[in-house]
Amino acid sequence: TIPSMRSLTAEEYVEAFKSFLDHSTEHQCMDEFNKEQLPNIMAGSHCASHKVKHASPLLRAFPGSSEQDLKMIRILQAVHPGVLIDNEIVEPNPQHVAAYKELVNQAPDLQNVSFIWHQLTSSEYEQQVKEKGTHKKFDFIHMIQMLYRVEDIPNTIKFFHSCLDLHGKLLIIILSDSSGWASLWKKYRDCLPSTDSGHYITSSGITDVLKRLGVEHRVYEFPSGWDITECFIEGDAVGSLMMDFLTGTKDFLGTAPPALRQRLQEALRQPECSSTKDGRIIFSNNLSMIVVES
Repeated sequence: TIPSMRSLTAEEYVEAFKSFLDHSTEHQCMDEFNKEQLPNIMAGSHCASHKVKHASPLLRAFPGSSEQDLKMIRILQAVHPGVLIDNEIVEPNPQHVAAYKELVNQAPDLQNVSFIWHQLTSSEYEQQVKEKGTHKKFDFIHMIQMLYRVEDIPNTIKFFHSCLDLHGKLLIIILSDSSGWASLWKKYRDCLPSTDSGHYITSSGITDVLKRLGVEHRVYEFPSGWDITECFIEGDAVGSLMMDFLTGTKDFLGTAPPALRQRLQEALRQPECSSTKDGRIIFSNNLSMIVVES
């Protein structure tokens, strides 16, 4: 008998995510945004009395997000030289907190930066803030690829937006409506095991929330690709991990009904999901960077 389909555990997700990062331009795409747009965005954030409070609520900060976080801090340092940066991190996964601390220990250039780690989910952090009754304000808050994992997206955005200081900025990075994910989720999410309170949401779902909240925001679209050629090679271990990440399912190729497996592999080849370049199949992983004003 074939074992039934189930969603990935946190550890399995980390492994599948690593194979995604190794074969996609996700981080290069974020680097491009950091280089092209972030300095101007940071320059517009208010530095009260030369003290920039920088909060980075990264719920489920996936491996590599801490690297992106440090890159953003360095941009902030370049834009506001000599400024003290007070950086708070919200992250429930102890492995990711440990990896982040290790990165900080290896970075001698972060002299003017203090770090406070909250090993909590964003809703636990929100509860803690409300219980203490001290509503700390931040000049810059970013959420990189984390809103898929919160229980209540509108309330989470509303809460973190309320944590912004005057002229503060909230940066939300989320999959674009033009990505292959949007098309895939629309057609196949009901056939797949539900993730742990995960949401299948792309940028328009977020901008709808922002419009309802009546907050000013700008959206920057950045192209990103993911080489998924191995997904179509029978018995390929990397391809198997990629399919796990695409579907959020442990051993999708081994546990999915053959008809579903075939339909999904066909869907992945369609132009709304992928393009072909030099004989390789490149899945569209386009990102939306949404900058929200205080």
